[in-house]
Amino acid sequence: MVRSIKKSIFIYLIITISVILLYSLVFCFLMFREGQHIPEQAENVNLLTAIYWVVTTMTTVGYGDIHFFNVVGRMFSIVVAVSGVIIVFALLFPLVITPWVDSQIKSMLPTQASSKLSDHLIVCGYNYLVDSLIEELRHQDIPFVVVEDDEDVVKDLLKKGVSCIHGDPSERCTLEGAGIERARCLIANESDEMNANVVLTAREMDRADGAEGVGGVDRVDEVDRVDRVDRMGDLKIIAILEDVSKKRYLEYAGADDVIAPKSMLGSFIGRKASDYTVSHLVGATEFLKDIEIVEFPIHPRSELIGKSLEEAEIRKRTGCNVIGMWAGGELSLNPKPSDMIRSNSILLAVGTDAQLMNLKGLTR
Repeated sequence: MVRSIKKSIFIYLIITISVILLYSLVFCFLMFREGQHIPEQAENVNLLTAIYWVVTTMTTVGYGDIHFFNVVGRMFSIVVAVSGVIIVFALLFPLVITPWVDSQIKSMLPTQASSKLSDHLIVCGYNYLVDSLIEELRHQDIPFVVVEDDEDVVKDLLKKGVSCIHGDPSERCTLEGAGIERARCLIANESDEMNANVVLTAREMDRADGAEGVGGVDRVDEVDRVDRVDRMGDLKIIAILEDVSKKRYLEYAGADDVIAPKSMLGSFIGRKASDYTVSHLVGATEFLKDIEIVEFPIHPRSELIGKSLEEAEIRKRTGCNVIGMWAGGELSLNPKPSDMIRSNSILLAVGTDAQLMNLKGLTR
């Protein structure tokens, strides 16, 4: 950011100096022409006087000690005065003032998590899914910190009392600020491309004291020959992605689990209620030791059919949170309380094993 501001200041100075010199040359030319008819004006034909006149005119100071008498000169004076205002408001503010103010605001945002934070969860990237997860983490009294690169989002989270820091989650300094060496789990919830960088950086930092990490995507063939278990450290890394075809690359990068919420629907289409003959939760993805995320298809005889999420009172009755709902082949993250539960709906919920088992009973 500092380098960017310096570059903007340099560009602004170059533009301003160039305009002043150009106007000064035009001033000398016009004043020379006018001096041929008005001898007193000939005294003003020099570069120092020209620069003085241009600067006072552009800044709208205009002492009036030097001025043109002919129409062309006065038109030129108007152009110089107007361009001076443009340079200040159209160039100075966007190129210098605004970036400087932004840098000051960013410097006020937290970049370091509390040193007391340990055995916690790091969430890289914020969205509605994370919003519901945060609620569950708070309910379970599990420490966490959100890492977000968007300063506006960080401000909103701080207003809500959410533990968060500002920074690029793919950079080592940011993850160090999040206390990655003391964390037990990291969730990469950025774009697929960013997630790959986040996972690579996090896993490299996690196993820094052990074997040397994988250098990059150009060594995929070499990675294939390495036992994946040997490459993993103590930190559990979960990646959430949009394109399921990129799953293996995130696993190569070091992710323990890769979740593609929008692709989960297909795994449920071929399943029927009678397939669930065991008492434990099938298809559960464990975020932490005590928290899992599971999809529950609504069975034809479920008492939830025909009720809105608000009317179903799932949180009150089971203790788990519904963070998404499949309806009509589309996944709605952070569904509205008024959304209706139908026979073809699939609920995406997060909670403990016991809480999710309670919800499983309601969906049957």
